[in-house]
Amino acid sequence: MKLHPPMLNLFAAWIGVLLGFVSGALLGMKFHHADWLGGYASYPRRMLRLGHISFFGLAVINVMFYSAAGLFAAMTGTLHVASWAFVIGAITMPVACALMATSPRWWNAFVIPVGSLLTGAVLTLWELWHLL
Repeated sequence: MKLHPPMLNLFAAWIGVLLGFVSGALLGMKFHHADWLGGYASYPRRMLRLGHISFFGLAVINVMFYSAAGLFAAMTGTLHVASWAFVIGAITMPVACALMATSPRWWNAFVIPVGSLLTGAVLTLWELWHLL
């Protein structure tokens, strides 16, 4: 199977949706325990919820890229980098959230997903700007 942008982004989006459902089901198995992971407002529980929601949110971003890619005559090198940046961000954001849930010392792990997603957004906007 050869996945090329933007099909890669659509595939990543659907994987994100699936993982969002699975992670939600796993988190949901314990949500009724008020003291689970230190309670509803505890730092570890908030970080795991953020990771769970990031699966869905970044799936939407990848679908948006897939949809926008149809506007371009060709997939330039810039768009290839943007495509991969969105996929890398979608993979690394929930990982960074899970690491932060184990220990706040992992805060610098967010540099990877945030930098990747910012790169994807800037490059996509750059290419869209050139369509105007």
